[in-house]
Amino acid sequence: MESKRLRLFIADDSALLRGYVLDTIRELGQIQVVGQASDVPTAITDIRKSKPDVVILDIRMPGGSGIDVLKTVKADPSPPTVIMFTNYPDLQYRKQCSQAGADYFFDKSLEFEALGESLRDLIRGFDH
Repeated sequence: MESKRLRLFIADDSALLRGYVLDTIRELGQIQVVGQASDVPTAITDIRKSKPDVVILDIRMPGGSGIDVLKTVKADPSPPTVIMFTNYPDLQYRKQCSQAGADYFFDKSLEFEALGESLRDLIRGFDH
């Protein structure tokens, strides 16, 4: 029997970064990308439609903030696991994201490998 795949959504205004994340995901396997967005309104709408298990969110995006997306999706019934992945790792953002329900918070420039490790852990936990 084939194991269930983790459903993932990526919201980041950088197509280049989304590409790097997609490369990492392909290497991991067991993840199905159910959507991508480059702005806040699209992210909120498409996350609600696709109902992913995990969302990777940038903080700074056109149309608002990834923190707005975080607050919105965490208020939904059965919210996804949310990984904040940003170039703005300041303490104030970490605190805001934590208070809004972020499950993980990583600095894009320093913690790309930690993102992959967290996804690996989520796959392991999801598969059981």
